[in-house]
Amino acid sequence: MNKTELIDALADKLDIPKAQTGKFLDAFVETVKETLASGDTITLVGFGAFSRKDRPARTGRNPQTGAAMEIAAVKKPVFTAGKALKDACNA
Repeated sequence: MNKTELIDALADKLDIPKAQTGKFLDAFVETVKETLASGDTITLVGFGAFSRKDRPARTGRNPQTGAAMEIAAVKKPVFTAGKALKDACNA
């Protein structure tokens, strides 16, 4: 399912215009980005949690030359599925 299909499905379930649903979805995504950028976590009980995990710098190898190279530290977004979501996937 892509973004347009998700907007269509949500608009049908909520019986609201697609334009309004699109604005909501964009606002939700922007809020998640801002929250994770500030280092906070978003927890939706039964669905899951969006959080940020720090990956330290490390030494890696260039696969073409085999030369050692430094890989910079990064902060990566992580989603952890909640129990209800896991159960729904396995039903």
